[in-house]
Amino acid sequence: MKYLFKFTLLFSMFIFLGNAYAFSRGIYITQSTAEHKAKLAQLIAESKKYGIDTFIIDVNIPSKAYTANVKNAVQQGIHYVARIVIFPHGGTHAQVTDKKIWAKRLALAKYAVGLGATAVQLDYIRFRSENPPSPEKAKRILTVVQYFKDELAPYHVSVQMDIFGIATIKPAHTIGQDVNLLASVVDAFCPMVYPSHYEPFRMHAVKPYETVFNAITALKKQLNPGSSVSVFAYIELFNYRFPLSAQQKMKYINAEMKAAHDAGANGWYVWSATNHYSPLFRVLAANKSA
Repeated sequence: MKYLFKFTLLFSMFIFLGNAYAFSRGIYITQSTAEHKAKLAQLIAESKKYGIDTFIIDVNIPSKAYTANVKNAVQQGIHYVARIVIFPHGGTHAQVTDKKIWAKRLALAKYAVGLGATAVQLDYIRFRSENPPSPEKAKRILTVVQYFKDELAPYHVSVQMDIFGIATIKPAHTIGQDVNLLASVVDAFCPMVYPSHYEPFRMHAVKPYETVFNAITALKKQLNPGSSVSVFAYIELFNYRFPLSAQQKMKYINAEMKAAHDAGANGWYVWSATNHYSPLFRVLAANKSA
């Protein structure tokens, strides 16, 4: 069984790297869901049925259930991206420069790689938003990301970085996210281009396509011509500020997915804090039968 898993892992990494330019379709999974065997199995079955190929799974603490269930997902052909929260709620200066925190998060990354992760996604890798803006903050964040890039290099996994929507438009000096600067040390950016988060809220609620398309386009313009950095856009299942009917939700999700594709992203990741993906599967089922 051990050798079968190693073979499956190597095969999965070969396929992943060989399809680096293919369009990825992913969903976010909490550690709690990952540890629930039946629920994860159901999500795997539904995902394979409708073309979801990637699971972005939280890794907060190693556990036997997590280890077994994630290995099983990898063996079934799911690309495992390990999401690691670096500085919960954003870091203070003391936290961002604390190498003990870096080392703890790196240990989680190495644990995930051992389970078959083909990418490590760094989230909350930023300063707290209430702090004064300064270009120096992005340099501090650059140092942290470079640490993960260097330490994970022997494992041949890609390093992804989650960024705020505002950072797709211009450097976000308040939180230390400067796309042009950070592009030198990441393999992919994962912008959170949720229409719910853009002002004026009412306008973006009814223009999900334009919101997602414009954000990704703006992000790509900040990258140097010919940049190899990938873009995986985080999109949402509904607009949490304004109620939508079931039919409106389907149109909303479709608009976001189409915008990500049309803007030249390398894929989309759907976010649901509760991991209830029935609306997404209904959309994909309808598209499949159309």
